Amino acid sequence: MKSKITTIMLVLLAAFITLGGTTSCKSKKRLAKEAAEAEYKSKVEQAIADLNAILDDETLWTLEEKEARVQTIKDWNLQNAEVDDLIFQVEKKLARERAQRDEEERRAAQEREQAAAVDVVLGRNFNSIANAGSTSQANRVINETLDMFESPNTPVLLIIKQNAGFNDYDRPTTIEKYLNYVKDQKKASEKVHDIKYNANGKINELELIKK
Repeated sequence: MKSKITTIMLVLLAAFITLGGTTSCKSKKRLAKEAAEAEYKSKVEQAIADLNAILDDETLWTLEEKEARVQTIKDWNLQNAEVDDLIFQVEKKLARERAQRDEEERRAAQEREQAAAVDVVLGRNFNSIANAGSTSQANRVINETLDMFESPNTPVLLIIKQNAGFNDYDRPTTIEKYLNYVKDQKKASEKVHDIKYNANGKINELELIKK
């Protein structure tokens, strides 16, 4: 009798262990599924928030950082219709920003090249005026130089001192007066420091500094 009871208890114990193991396994799978679902939901919400922020210009991210963030979201492969639509809109927006910045950089490079070329021409003309063999020769170079400017009255600013990033200027003059001054003094003591242009590419302000 005692042996039968022991056997029954052993069978019940085995069944309990088996049932408990099965229940534990199912519980772990359920928890893993819930965790995966929670992670997916969190990524979807984060993706939507970030993409909308980019669309509405509500971030301080650089263009490269925005592009990297979009790529990260794409790598998540969320397969969510709202996220996919936002990615499409954001990529179009960033493509426009990229094109605009590339154009601005191209123009800036072109302006630097133009300024460098004009710098050389102006410096050469200043010296030609100062060292001209005759008044007529000096006047010819003056007229050629004036063609580069918006008008003979284009302002010329002469820097006399620089301190901590700030400039002190002499009294402003005009390009025509300055060129005639160079002709009369027979020396070109200044060099180009900065040039500004109008929409037609003519110089509308010239900044000079002592050599």
